[in-house]
Amino acid sequence: MTAKSNNLIKGATGDWEIVVGLEVHAQVNSRAKLFSGSSTAFGASPNSHVSLVDAAMPGMLPVINEECVAQAVRTGLGLNAEIHLKSVFDRKNYFYPDLPQGYQISQYKQPIVGEGAVEIDVDGEAIRIGIERLHLEQDAGKSIHDQHPDSSYVDLNRSGVALMEIVSKPDLRSAKQAQAYVSKLRTILQYLGTCDGDMEKGNLRADVNVSVRKPGAELGTRCEIKNVNSIRFIGQAVDTEARRQIGIIEDGGRVDQETRLFDPQKGETRAMRSKEEAHDYRYFPDPDLLPLEFEQSFVDKLKAGLPELPDQKRARFIKSYGLSVYDADVLVAEKANADYFETVARGRDAKTSANWVINELFGRLNKEGGDIGKSPVSAQQLGQILDLIGTNVISGKIAKDLFEIVWSEGGDPADIVDKRGMKQVTDTGAIEKAVDDIIAKNPDKVAQAKAKPTMIGWFVGQVMRQSGGKANPQVVNDILKAKLGI
Repeated sequence: MTAKSNNLIKGATGDWEIVVGLEVHAQVNSRAKLFSGSSTAFGASPNSHVSLVDAAMPGMLPVINEECVAQAVRTGLGLNAEIHLKSVFDRKNYFYPDLPQGYQISQYKQPIVGEGAVEIDVDGEAIRIGIERLHLEQDAGKSIHDQHPDSSYVDLNRSGVALMEIVSKPDLRSAKQAQAYVSKLRTILQYLGTCDGDMEKGNLRADVNVSVRKPGAELGTRCEIKNVNSIRFIGQAVDTEARRQIGIIEDGGRVDQETRLFDPQKGETRAMRSKEEAHDYRYFPDPDLLPLEFEQSFVDKLKAGLPELPDQKRARFIKSYGLSVYDADVLVAEKANADYFETVARGRDAKTSANWVINELFGRLNKEGGDIGKSPVSAQQLGQILDLIGTNVISGKIAKDLFEIVWSEGGDPADIVDKRGMKQVTDTGAIEKAVDDIIAKNPDKVAQAKAKPTMIGWFVGQVMRQSGGKANPQVVNDILKAKLGI
């Protein structure tokens, strides 16, 4: 089976369409948990951030964290979604060892945020993905099975941490679209400051619902792939599960609705349990929590304080800085990247700044496997390097050497240029002497250059080599053209 450009997959019996819906669990940025004052700090020793409420001790009552509510509303506003002034917390009943209450406090029929939308761009096509709902819920603890062969342990540090579950409509039609959607959603949350999006820590993870059908047919039976924690794995999980389902149907079988896990090592999904329906969880309003109600003025105040979001920033970068769509997309994909670029571009040529940030800086970061937060070259240092180019103190070639020195050793770029004698040669007398030497030694090349003016590039290279790369390239070009009569 091979994917076609129109997102259909060709199977033995013809074309198939993938249908994907995503439930993204985003940990709310807050210092305390959803219903207790316990810390949400990552990396603490096991069971050190656990209150009596988190441990479900008898008689302990939950108290809602107002900041978590505000963060959910901010997120809803950022998703252009309906904000419900009244919502209800429910008990979702199921048993698991790291769920001490025997139920999860969540929201079901009356969530805090209703329908919204996210716009993604895939292969130059703008696609609108519907958001069905966003609700608040508490996280479970963590079961640890690999510390002793005969025992499992439970760490309740995550128990009660606030999560936003953001449920998309089944509007996605390929692995690439699913990846683009999660990437865009993650970027929006980071810009809003409502979730840090750190998938390595489990602060953003997705349940991926996949089904297949013949184009235009009714929706097929879906399977849910739980807790996929990287954008790359989300794409792999969608493709893998879709192909598995197509294979079953084309072999005359039937896809069972179930919950599955994705194994990236084996490149396969495997059954975890039969898929539960809502009635299996016996939802009912939590008797310990009154309905959550707030005024429209609360929403309006939060809306007035929203930051510039990715799509707005992208449009501004294109209009104000004159950047290409591609460059703007790359720069706004991460808020930290956009902030870095704007610091570099302040008072400087924006296109030159973008080229250096995207090609030199991002290229080196990708090679080293780091992100902007770990860059050894600060935005101020890169800006200084560009200033040295702009004032003709160094050439573009010397600037790349200087960038490598700052990357490896740090330091003030201007001081490095002074101490290491890296200033480019602008003395026309010295450059003219070098040009005369090259011309005198290569009469055959002179004749070729006069017949074919593009040969001047060979002479430029020779002069630059003789000057150790320090000669001003424009001055070299001008002198050569005069000497060769071009």
